[in-house]
Amino acid sequence: MPSGKPWSPEEETELKQLIALGQSPESIASQMGKTPNAIYQKCLKLGLVVEEENPTATSSSITLPKELPSVEEALKILAGALKASSKAGLDRVEIQRLQVIATLARTYKELLADYIDYRRIEHELGRGYRRH
Repeated sequence: MPSGKPWSPEEETELKQLIALGQSPESIASQMGKTPNAIYQKCLKLGLVVEEENPTATSSSITLPKELPSVEEALKILAGALKASSKAGLDRVEIQRLQVIATLARTYKELLADYIDYRRIEHELGRGYRRH
């Protein structure tokens, strides 16, 4: 069952034109005031072929940050996901995305704690070796 408002024939025509021009679903969503998921779903229903914005992107192309985010930053992300999840009318994809964010934030917090403990142990061992 659709979660948003129905598409007008004019919107469908506009969508077809924008897809024909090669615009990305993300760009079309922004222009039409809809979510990228709504664009993908409508294209699927209309039999339109959409190009992914970056078809070669894989998990190996993730940009690594220069510095690790702090626990506070991870908690802020988690708090933002919690706040966003309380909004009414979220579709299945948005809920799944928020669940992934929450899981990643919790995992990051745990791994960061392990990393900090590991660095502390490493430091202590280094001090012990220098004494001898």
